[in-house]
Amino acid sequence: MVAAPEILVVAATPAELAPNLSCATLVCGVGPVDAAAHVAAVLADHRPRAILHVGIAGARRASGIGPAALVIGTAARYTDLRVPAKFAPSEVLPDAQLLACVSQALPDALRLPIATVARVGGSVGCDVEAMEGFAVLRAAQLAGVPAIEVRAVSNEIEETDRSRWHFDHAFSTLAAMTPRLVEAIAACAR
Repeated sequence: MVAAPEILVVAATPAELAPNLSCATLVCGVGPVDAAAHVAAVLADHRPRAILHVGIAGARRASGIGPAALVIGTAARYTDLRVPAKFAPSEVLPDAQLLACVSQALPDALRLPIATVARVGGSVGCDVEAMEGFAVLRAAQLAGVPAIEVRAVSNEIEETDRSRWHFDHAFSTLAAMTPRLVEAIAACAR
């Protein structure tokens, strides 16, 4: 594997981080506030060449997206704010070069917008939702650091019984794909 200290992998929890990555990692905490604060604090002192934000996500039942499916974020949408874009940004796009590299490294992954929400089922207009993506990508955008979000689906959004969520399967998927993505991003972010 290519050593990639210039890549920062960000995840909300330790369980979402692959072990023994050859790059810097950050556990940013759950939810958009902790994620934005932690990423901004790190970026104030350290400028990686790229940020790879990984984690689990929920998918709408009607989408047909099953557990452990990989989703590459084509946009990070903050759906909780619900104010006109002229007052506050509600969407951040991933870096185009990173999107191309990650898409090539994960050709079978879905490419979809991912909603950032404070509660499960709170999004409108997205089939996939998580809790930190917009915050991480927005902090990176403000710091001028290219970033991208990749998620493994752990549950149907409509399923409220968390004992029926597929955490372990999603965590295994993340652990398997993250080192490959770090290597791909290191190669294309030179």
